[in-house]
Amino acid sequence: MNSAFEKLKNECQNCTRCDLCKTRTNVVFGVGNPDAQVLFIGEGPGENEDLQGEPFVGRAGKLLDKLMYAVDLDRNKNVYIANIVKCRPPKNRDPFEDEQIECMDWLRAQTRLIKPKIIVCLGRIAGMKIIKSDLKISKEHGIFFNKNGIEIMAMYHPAAILRNPNMMEDALKDFISLREKIEEICEHTY
Repeated sequence: MNSAFEKLKNECQNCTRCDLCKTRTNVVFGVGNPDAQVLFIGEGPGENEDLQGEPFVGRAGKLLDKLMYAVDLDRNKNVYIANIVKCRPPKNRDPFEDEQIECMDWLRAQTRLIKPKIIVCLGRIAGMKIIKSDLKISKEHGIFFNKNGIEIMAMYHPAAILRNPNMMEDALKDFISLREKIEEICEHTY
């Protein structure tokens, strides 16, 4: 990991910009390859993530790993996974707007250092924050938007798929579309 990325991570670990710092167990900065061309972004850590200090490690994370594996992606090799907020909102509530605003600088800095060619927003909240505020996840999942030269797509959040298994078929199609986009624009095949 390069020194700028390590410095950013260390600074984030000590963040006190919003009240979420008062209830967190761990800052969940992110996991994966900081040189990855694909960046996954969720909304925020849940209980398991807060306890372990790593994003997407609970049941939803296990499903995300399976979906990524199906298209030759791996959190330990060729993607980076982060969240909009780095600390768990109490009782897994949606992060408040002011919490998102305070934390977005961390995510922007991560994104500048990672330099992804593709960003995947996991769920409605991430999609609305990153792609557009009126994103309709049920209608616009799997569609790529180009922002500042980066291809960005929203997908159903793995937790939503666990709650509604009927979403799995669309989720698989979205991952296949992601694989095709990787093959189209990334410098080396994953």
